[in-house]
Amino acid sequence: MIPIKSLQHIGIPVSNLAQSEPFYKKLGFKTTMRKPFDYEGGKGTCIMMELNAIVLELYQFPDPIIPSITSRKDGHIDHICFDVDDVNECFRIAKENGYNVLEEAPVHLNFWEKGVAFFNITGPDGERLEFNQIFK
Repeated sequence: MIPIKSLQHIGIPVSNLAQSEPFYKKLGFKTTMRKPFDYEGGKGTCIMMELNAIVLELYQFPDPIIPSITSRKDGHIDHICFDVDDVNECFRIAKENGYNVLEEAPVHLNFWEKGVAFFNITGPDGERLEFNQIFK
């Protein structure tokens, strides 16, 4: 069993971060992180927004916007993320237990103060589940 601590965040790709951020602020969320990320030769932007124990990860890919995001009529949640204490151990357990792990190794990003590491698996219906360790 992969040792999950809690739900960490819900990842939502957006077509226009300048519109989405104020929308969620009106619902009471506060922006707690903003970082660029590299994607297919361009720079995207990721923000984390929090309200009580709820964390949303909103991210905009570099232009041109990925068509599947704007063509959906009912929105799009990309992944749910679980908080873990040891991403490397969780990765080992996932591989040993035959989960469909999408990365060759945990991916490191300079998000938050000291960085994060994560990997994803897919569920029976293609849902993407992320396991993420925030370094403190």
